[in-house]
Amino acid sequence: MNQQYDAYVTAALFDRSGKAAFALGDGTVRFESGETIEAHGDGAVLSACAHPGGEGLLTGGDDGRVVWSRPSGAEEIAGLPGRWIDAVASSAESGLFAFAAGRELHVRDTGDAAFARVFQHEKSVADVAFDPKGRRIAAATYGGVWLWYARIAEQKPAILSWAGSHVAIAWSPDGKFLISAMQENQLHGWRVADEKNMRMGGYPAKVKSLVFLSKGQLMATSGANGAVVWPFAGSTGPMGKQAAEVGYSEGSLVVRVAATPAGSLLAGGLDDGRVWVTDLKSGRHAWVKEETGPALSALAMTPDGKRLAFGDEEGGAGVAEIDLA
Repeated sequence: MNQQYDAYVTAALFDRSGKAAFALGDGTVRFESGETIEAHGDGAVLSACAHPGGEGLLTGGDDGRVVWSRPSGAEEIAGLPGRWIDAVASSAESGLFAFAAGRELHVRDTGDAAFARVFQHEKSVADVAFDPKGRRIAAATYGGVWLWYARIAEQKPAILSWAGSHVAIAWSPDGKFLISAMQENQLHGWRVADEKNMRMGGYPAKVKSLVFLSKGQLMATSGANGAVVWPFAGSTGPMGKQAAEVGYSEGSLVVRVAATPAGSLLAGGLDDGRVWVTDLKSGRHAWVKEETGPALSALAMTPDGKRLAFGDEEGGAGVAEIDLA
């Protein structure tokens, strides 16, 4: 499947059934089966994630709404009129979803419409992420990452401090490490139990995308000519270890990565529009999209590693079968 839409592809996602969906800058959600859902009217989709229940996706817009889109239609499930919903996250384990608007982090429960929590920050929240059990939530902001217990109303956050602006975060699958991409060309990480700092630099460009794979033994990021792969085995994670670079391509940068959580497949989307997939175990490597074009803006892989969805800055989108035979 290849499509040309009229707006920036904010996100490409697969729901639990394996159906691909694309969230666009014109406020629509497009499903690979052909449905067009007018999720945000005349607004833009700023953020997207899978719905905790596994069907369809949640989007946050510049219209202040969080919308659940399925092929059958759209449903507003939260709203903050006049605000921008800059980040959304969900947890299938707890049934919770969260969204950021300015300095506020809001948490809601898909199984209890009356449940609501609001957590305040000193600076704007750029990204949010639930831990693997869906009990704690991390908020990336200026000066570090704030950790909250998602269901507790009155609390003081644990603050993982590091100077600078933190813009994208990911938990390791065992919940032991939290990694942040910064506005500068670097990562920063913490071992959550003792707040031990991990400086992870050497990038030629800003890191826009990071993903864990191989059951948490590895983490891959964008920000270089190839995907940068960090080792996370053991109690110290990447501390004192060197990263490897995979899929190196002279003259282009990897700007998006996707992977199989439990397997060894890794995909890289480039700033020249190309997309590759590699198997870190066998070393097999193949181009999924070899023609050049606008920079990739979205990339997703099914957990079984059989399908890949991608989108670019000018509305190009596709779904491909992965074949490394």
